[in-house]
Amino acid sequence: MSDIKSVLFVGVGGQGTILASKILTIGLIEHGCDVKMSEVHGMSQRGGSVSTQVR
Repeated sequence: MSDIKSVLFVGVGGQGTILASKILTIGLIEHGCDVKMSEVHGMSQRGGSVSTQVR
């Protein structure tokens, strides 16, 4: 049985949630983990919500 973990980054447009999730994803890949990442931009350019999930 695998040990699946999920991390959800949520913020307002311009706060770096996508960058933070990409940095985490790259680090996990370098450690040999099988990683998936998805992004939801929403209205990020107008200060709206942005969320990313790393699993």
